[in-house]
Amino acid sequence: MTIDKVIVPLDVSSQADAIALIETLPQVTFWKVGLELFVSCGPQILKQLKQRNKRIFLDLKFHDIPNTVAGACRAAARYGVDLITIHATAGKVALKAAQSAAEMGANEAGVPVPKLIAISLLTSLNARELALDLKIPLELPEYTLQMALLAQECGLAGAVCSPQEVAQLRRTCGDDFLLVCPGVRPSWASKGDQKRSLTPSEALKAGANYLVIGRPITEANNPMTALKLISQELDAAEKIVK
Repeated sequence: MTIDKVIVPLDVSSQADAIALIETLPQVTFWKVGLELFVSCGPQILKQLKQRNKRIFLDLKFHDIPNTVAGACRAAARYGVDLITIHATAGKVALKAAQSAAEMGANEAGVPVPKLIAISLLTSLNARELALDLKIPLELPEYTLQMALLAQECGLAGAVCSPQEVAQLRRTCGDDFLLVCPGVRPSWASKGDQKRSLTPSEALKAGANYLVIGRPITEANNPMTALKLISQELDAAEKIVK
């Protein structure tokens, strides 16, 4: 079902608010736990999601020296989550160490190995900021591609990229490489701070495996109606893709 391709972020600051949102949208099968919520209430929210048979995208965007990210990924993998993020800019040694550690942690806990995916470039950044603020001499599409290829070389399952780069990454990295796209915005929703966005149907047609869609759903007057509209759009797009 196309609804399973939508990951909804739990971008709230308390466990009570998170559970309220989960119960408001029982159709959602895949939830994202980010920094704000995890720092606020810790792994207890992961237990709550597991008890409800939900899939979990643990989006903590690890970025540190190899030994530290390895330890963090080993610990995170023990929770039985489905996806874990690490910045590709942590470098080759850190990425390889993180992948090995995630496998070790999952095996120790007797849970499936999570898919480790690399952040290529935050979707809140644009080409101008990449060049002027970060002093990266590559064009934005080339930079995100290089980050994805680095992740693939290091044995990671996939990458996080904006919808605008997903088609190029799909062509280059192949069908087995997982591509998760935040910054997806329906035509009827505000783009907010997302600077490299596409609609859900456009992102799916471009080759995204999962779409992270937050505020258009969670801040809608009727979140269930918003989710239904997105699901209908994706159903129509999937028929075209097939």
